[in-house]
Amino acid sequence: MMFPPSRFLFALAFFAAIGLAAPAGAQTVKSQKATFRTVEVANGLAHPWALAFLPDGRMLVSERSGRLRVIVDGRLQAAPISGTPKVFARNQGGLLDVVPHPDYAQNGWIYFSYAAESVSGAHTAVARARLDGNRLVNLEILFKANNLSGGGVHFGSRLAFDSDGKLYVTVGERGDLDRAQELDSHNGTTVRLNDDGSVPEDNPFLKTAGALPEIFSYGHRNPQGMARHPDTGAVWLHEHGPQGGDEINIVSAGINYGWPVITYGRSYTGFSIGEGSSKPGLAQPILHWTPSIAPSGMAFYTGDKFPAWRGNLFVGSLKFRHLVRLELDGERVVRQERLLEGAFGRVRDVRQGPDGFLYILTDESDGALIRLEPVSN
Repeated sequence: MMFPPSRFLFALAFFAAIGLAAPAGAQTVKSQKATFRTVEVANGLAHPWALAFLPDGRMLVSERSGRLRVIVDGRLQAAPISGTPKVFARNQGGLLDVVPHPDYAQNGWIYFSYAAESVSGAHTAVARARLDGNRLVNLEILFKANNLSGGGVHFGSRLAFDSDGKLYVTVGERGDLDRAQELDSHNGTTVRLNDDGSVPEDNPFLKTAGALPEIFSYGHRNPQGMARHPDTGAVWLHEHGPQGGDEINIVSAGINYGWPVITYGRSYTGFSIGEGSSKPGLAQPILHWTPSIAPSGMAFYTGDKFPAWRGNLFVGSLKFRHLVRLELDGERVVRQERLLEGAFGRVRDVRQGPDGFLYILTDESDGALIRLEPVSN
């Protein structure tokens, strides 16, 4: 809930009195567990998709059009980084996730997921490159999904490294529902790779006849959020349902998450899909949202700026234009809070910065990077 104008002005006066002037345009928000203000770090981003932090303090922001932007000391650099891979920038396609290697300080690798175009259509792909000044060099394509389609929907695609340095890639089912149940297809899967793109020797379907060895889990629809749990090391993801039935799942080796055999959603025309909401042998989600919130972006909070939020999971909502805070008890969601409802637009990504603040990206034609900072009560 936003403070009324009188209290907002009081907050500004308070900051001025102690010599910490609140930035122009800052909004103060009182939530269940913390009072914070929102600070616009940068604007003028064209449908940004992902945010990454580099050890030298620079921030990288991918734009769906294929541009990779740099933010330095709170300033958006005018010239985008050159050398990015060519992307299929239509509908939901384009330059998508960007993450640095866990050992970036030593090896300099930056990883990208994107929609790549070919003669037969477009598909999800992953590449890595190094940053040399304002250009990418040593570009290597590590993975190409066989989910070719002429359509522009359901590419996924988030990236995450586990504690062993294995790279997880979410691949959407491209609107081809039944292929999400077929192990000779990357549609609707999470893929697990070594950091050089090779297949780990302990992947679950490595010795399954007819199965693609990169597949780690399947039966997903369109996962657009993924993060590693800070304590257990497990990889969590969320995925878009159809009309209802957005899900949060924990990714486990060889597990079938059910789409489209089971779902808590319905088709956009109102008809049922599959065989109901559960079936033996198919995993149940930790949480599902009906109606759909259209989730995108996911981060566990581990910082010291918001002690009451430590261990919480944050998810952006495209549909309802808010940030969801989830309190956890182990693998159970015990409480939800919606923050910043309608304040900024479609929330595409959420990340914790190395400074302990929380950052969100808004998916708009004039998108912005917003920082959440604590305010003392």
